[in-house]
Amino acid sequence: MQTVTADIILFAFKRADHLQRTLASLASNAEASASSLTIYCDGARGSEDEAGVAAVREAAAKATGFREVRTVSRDANMGLAGSVVAGVGEALERSDRVIVVEDDLQVAPHFLRYMNDALDEYAEEERVASIHGWRFPTRRALPDTFFIRGADCWGWATWRRAWPLYEPDGSKLLAQLEERRLTRAFDLDGSYPFTAMLRDQIAGRNNSWAVRWHAACFLADRLTLHPGRSLVHNIGNDGSGTHSLKQNRYDTALFEGILPVGGIAIEESDVGRHAMAESLRSSPLRRAARWLRRKARR
Repeated sequence: MQTVTADIILFAFKRADHLQRTLASLASNAEASASSLTIYCDGARGSEDEAGVAAVREAAAKATGFREVRTVSRDANMGLAGSVVAGVGEALERSDRVIVVEDDLQVAPHFLRYMNDALDEYAEEERVASIHGWRFPTRRALPDTFFIRGADCWGWATWRRAWPLYEPDGSKLLAQLEERRLTRAFDLDGSYPFTAMLRDQIAGRNNSWAVRWHAACFLADRLTLHPGRSLVHNIGNDGSGTHSLKQNRYDTALFEGILPVGGIAIEESDVGRHAMAESLRSSPLRRAARWLRRKARR
């Protein structure tokens, strides 16, 4: 199906071992050799980060298996939010689409095929804002792909046409959610505290770009395509990351097959939404959300 192989951007900070695993999993995809990869390496926050940052930059410089590899090493620490927002914007100045990965994500052997197929399939569908690669833990049977309103952040892709939806001012987003009485729907009918996370971002208790991207897409009634089987595994839930705690509740087995894309209605899936709400309602994930609200300050 592919007519274009999208550029990949990868964000890294100070975990060289995680970055190497992410790079190896991406390079194992057949499409990697036709893909341009840009690795954004954030700067140290202080002397305690310098060794880890240096190791990450060394690992990035050795990356192979792609059509080309660029590294962008930041002089100062931008934080994850600043790095992602700037990097996605820069990538979409060069190309009309981009695949976004962070340094704690292991991807499946056909992750890039799925992403590129979906980016092609929905390139002209204005209501579709992004493509997502991770599937939340669930025992429910789900279709190969389905849409959920809003956006997500663990292995995703978007287009130049959709990224301008991103609103950096969380207070504007919250005001719209409250004015339109959408906070409960935004929270998946009370299943997950997205509104509280947005309030915490406004108050400076976290700096989440992802909750602002999700809120902006949700308010615009845009959809994200989700896979029925997970093509992403988060290897950062070992407690080593700035924004992660040791938490295996997020673990999902990587699907090693090919997911067909297309042939579904461009509307939110009731089955998918209910399954996500059920998964996020579980107590371990709610505890993780509370932890993230306290700790996501990078």
